[in-house]
Amino acid sequence: MDKLGGWLLPGAVVIILLFGLVRRVPVFDVFLQGAKEGLSSSLSILPALIGLMMGVTMLEASGALDMVSAFLRPAAEQLGFPPEVLPLALLRPFSGSGSTALAASLFESCPPDSFAGRVISVLMGSSETTFYAVAVYFGAVGVKKSRWTIPAALTGDITALAASAAAVLLWFPPAG
Repeated sequence: MDKLGGWLLPGAVVIILLFGLVRRVPVFDVFLQGAKEGLSSSLSILPALIGLMMGVTMLEASGALDMVSAFLRPAAEQLGFPPEVLPLALLRPFSGSGSTALAASLFESCPPDSFAGRVISVLMGSSETTFYAVAVYFGAVGVKKSRWTIPAALTGDITALAASAAAVLLWFPPAG
């Protein structure tokens, strides 16, 4: 099975090339046109990505993430949500790489088998980097007004947050 994985991507490339040649498509010219459009799309979304990365960096460096987490801590404890996970829940909609790094560091203090560790795992798998996705996809097609996209996506993120703790409690009830 390991050998199959090594041949999967090259095999797909060969099949695409053969299909193009059979259909008499100028494969290399089409490839170059696609690469050109990809570069153009990358350049058009670059300002939004730079702004988003700068905002996330400032949020982390200023301590605002910790302040908001400390403010929300009593409510999280009251609801049975592990307060250690709050910084991750706040960062996740903004940054995939930042939330992955934060999750890795949280695993040092909250082992993966703990309640908080399991909530971290479920939250990472069930939530989205909302603002990053909107910046990339809407920027790529030139959409200026997101209308209801952000509120709907954040509702999904909040639902993922609540459901992550509920799912862990349901499938891994505390001993005793």
